[in-house]
Formats: sequence, C-alpha cells, structure tokens
Amino acid sequence: MSLIEKIEKRTAVVGVIGLGYVGLPLLAAFHRAGMHVIGFDIDPMKIKLLHQGENYLKHLGEDLVRNMLGDRFDATADFSRLGEADAIIVCVPTPLGHHLEPDLSYIEKTADAIARTLRAGQLVVLESTTYPRTTREVMLPRFEATGQRLGRDFYLAFSPEREDPGRKDHNTVSIPKLVGGLDAVSGRLATALYATAIRQVVPVSSAEVAEAAKLLENIYRAVNIALVNEMKVVLDAMGIDIWEVVDAAKTKPFGFQAFYPGPGLGGHCIPIDPFYLTWKAREYGHATRFIELAGEVNRGMPDYVVSKVGLALNDARKSVKGSKILILGLAYKPDVDDVRESPSFELIEKLEHLGAHVDYHDPHVPATHKMRHHDLKMESKPLTAQSLAGYDCVVVSTNHKAIDWSMVANHAKLVVDTRNALAGQSSPKAIIVKA
Repeated sequence: MSLIEKIEKRTAVVGVIGLGYVGLPLLAAFHRAGMHVIGFDIDPMKIKLLHQGENYLKHLGEDLVRNMLGDRFDATADFSRLGEADAIIVCVPTPLGHHLEPDLSYIEKTADAIARTLRAGQLVVLESTTYPRTTREVMLPRFEATGQRLGRDFYLAFSPEREDPGRKDHNTVSIPKLVGGLDAVSGRLATALYATAIRQVVPVSSAEVAEAAKLLENIYRAVNIALVNEMKVVLDAMGIDIWEVVDAAKTKPFGFQAFYPGPGLGGHCIPIDPFYLTWKAREYGHATRFIELAGEVNRGMPDYVVSKVGLALNDARKSVKGSKILILGLAYKPDVDDVRESPSFELIEKLEHLGAHVDYHDPHVPATHKMRHHDLKMESKPLTAQSLAGYDCVVVSTNHKAIDWSMVANHAKLVVDTRNALAGQSSPKAIIVKA
C-alpha cells in the first residue's frame, strides 16, 4: 500500500521525535485523528512517565496522555525503531551557542539516526525552527548518502511548529499549519498527513518559504517587543507609565498591535530564532542590523531590572549586597511551567553576583533543573504574609494568576514590578516601583 493510501485510510504509523512542548501535543493530535503513533525521545524518564499515563507538561492536562494509552500508542528511547514509522516528524531543540550562533547538533544527530533506518516510502518532516535551507542542506544530504533518492524512495518537507504553551484560544489542532516540501510530491504527502489531524493546512511552494515564514513570525514579535522595551526605559525617565501608554494606543482600531514590556525575553522562540537568520544572512553578504539591534535591546532588559532593584533598595537605605530578594515567577510567561530561556534565571544570577541572597516563588515550578545555560539548584519558597515581610525586595518577573497579588501589595516591603501585576492593588505597606 502506498503512503498516500495509508494516510487516507489512517493506517499510517506516525513517529514524532522530541516529546516536549511541541512534540507531545502533536503526537496526541495524530492519535486523536485515528493514527497509530510512536513517540521517540532520548529522555528515559519521559518515556517511563508516558507509559504510566502521566503527563509531565502540566499545562496540557492529565488526560492528554491517559487518552493515548492503548494499541495505537507507544513511546520509546530506542531510535532503531524509526523504521516502523511511515511518517517521521522531527521536533528537536535548535538552541544558540555561546556566541549566538545556531546549534544544529540536535537536528544533525536526529537526521543521522533517521538515515540509519530510512526505508522506501517514508516521509520525514522537520518542525524545529531554523534558518532557510536547513532541510535541504543539512537533512537531505544525510538521507541521500544512503543511496535513496528524494521523491522516489523517500519524501522530505518542513512544517514550522507554532505552539504557544498556556494559550487557551488556540491549540495544536486549531492553529493553521504551514507545509513546504523539498519537491512537489513531498509537499503533497506532508499536506495530506497534517490534514488528518489539523483543521487548516496551508501548503507553500517550498520548504524554504515555510522555514522563512516561521522566522518572520518570531522576528516580528522580537522587534516589536524591543520597541516597547526601549519605550519603557525612555518613558520611565520621563515619569510616564508605559503600560498606560500601550493601553491608550491600542484603542486605535487599525494600524497598531499591542506588545508589552518585560524583564527580558523567554521561551523557545523569540530569544533565539531571529539570530538564526542573522547568522545565515552573513553567508549571503548581508547584515541584519534591525534584527540585531532588537536583540541587543531585549538582551539588555535583565540588566535594566537589576539597576532598578539597586536604585529602589538605595532609596530604602539598603544595598543589593546582603539584601534578601524574592523573585516572583520563574516561568517566562504566566500560568505555565515553561522556564526555557526565562529571564528570571538571569535576574537571579545577576543579583547573586552583586551579593544578594535570592529566592524564588513559582506555583508552577516547584524546583529548578539543570539547563543549557543555567545550573541553579533551588526550590520554590512558600508565599505567605510572613515570608514576604522577611524580604528586603520582591521582584515580579511573571504575573501568574495563582499568585495572591493583594497579599504581595499588603505585606511586602518593596516591590519592583516588571509585569504591571500589581496595577490597581492598594499598597498600604509596600513601596511599588515599576520597572
């Protein structure tokens, strides 16, 4: 039976490599569509939890994994089983190196693993965000080195992930899916595959268009966040509330979209993806000054927050050195447990470097774990009226709904609010400084 027939009859086996914030909900979407699914991940603990019906991504709900358990689901760390899948979707990390250069090692290792079991009739789709031509220049040669040929023996496409953890109005199934093949046949097969599980699939002319579109989406956000962050610094010096300014501007029904400032960029996309294009652009003799300037502004926000903390403590006749400081929120955005690239880690490290004793509270992140650029071993501290009174300064880094903000306003001594979380709160005890 041909691959298109398997897809149409929903007998195709879909393998997803990388069972994180992108891969796990995608695996579940194909399972709900009636496909047989196999999840692949190098983390044996994830595999163990999945077989036990436990979801380690709490914002997706406990039922997501439980509903998959049965004959059509499996999860494994054994990559020699990749040959069992008719379609393989790659959702692995694409971080930056220490010099803001793309780190494609996860894609390269995954492509090598696929090549070892690549068989006739298989479709491979890359979803990891990367610079244009990665699918063609990094994955394709590894597959063709097996002696098999694109469009005849195997098929290859790119379809960018568009996950936004914690969002309630859209999910994996409802977000339109871009698909671009390295050839026409690959594009049609990938489009047909995603159409079984995603409500709207948008085919484009090539993998390169799909790769570039994803970068444009994220660069658009990064540049606009940099704009409002820069406005925040300028308006703060003028004594003008940036939050009120943004709310005023967004009353215009056209020509403006609201973006909000913060202590820095977090997540798996915005702090990283724009630099994939700046790096690739140099190969073609072009400088991406606009994008790099936005990155410079956004990367400087943790230092700006630390300076505001220092000034606020100074006004209270205290120094950063020796002060007890509580970071409220470790996740990079509200109401999720996602700490990837979170600026809270930078705030903790920078304040500790200045001699402060720093704790954190996050109702969604009970403890830290080793990350690529951070190795903090900390546990979330309880948030009570008594504990708040014990800190010289509280820094709001994430405005989780689960945090009792009225208690913070009533019992903290000094609050540096980077998220406007205490807007409208009366503060009989706390001095509130917006940052």
